[in-house]
Amino acid sequence: MASSTVSLALLLVFFMFSFSEAKEFLVGSWEVSSSEPDRLNKWAESSRFQVGDYLVWKYDGKKESVLQVSRGDYLNCNTKSPIEEHKDGNTTVRLDRSGPFYFISGADGHCQKGQRLIVVVMSHRARSGFMGVTPAPSPMEMDGPAVAPTSGALGLKRDGYCLVVLASLLGLLLV
Repeated sequence: MASSTVSLALLLVFFMFSFSEAKEFLVGSWEVSSSEPDRLNKWAESSRFQVGDYLVWKYDGKKESVLQVSRGDYLNCNTKSPIEEHKDGNTTVRLDRSGPFYFISGADGHCQKGQRLIVVVMSHRARSGFMGVTPAPSPMEMDGPAVAPTSGALGLKRDGYCLVVLASLLGLLLV
């Protein structure tokens, strides 16, 4: 009986950590796209971002930058007072709260041509749902670009597998 209790406790700890794992999302091509000016925001709308996840940009730091800005600066493409400025060519931003995050290009004229991104992060409460997928609210005024996720689909498959293993082990313990 004692080994069953220890096994159950270890299993529950494993289960809790499997849902709290942060994911990295490669933003993709951080450049102006004349053919699809809103491609980045289309990608972001189809992705599910959680508190603790990371956005990763790869770009030429000599020609480009990533600015995190307020909503107003996003809508007006104002590069003068960013919340954060990144110029290293390999930028990682942690999504540390729920709600919208606004990013624009720091290169002259690029934001006006669609090189910008809104990411909406789901709340902690939405993450704790038992296999429920809660859609992120659509950002208002989507005037910017988008790309493919690098890890979103893999997480659901892994979490589903964990649930099957957990249910099987619980069934064995209760028999």
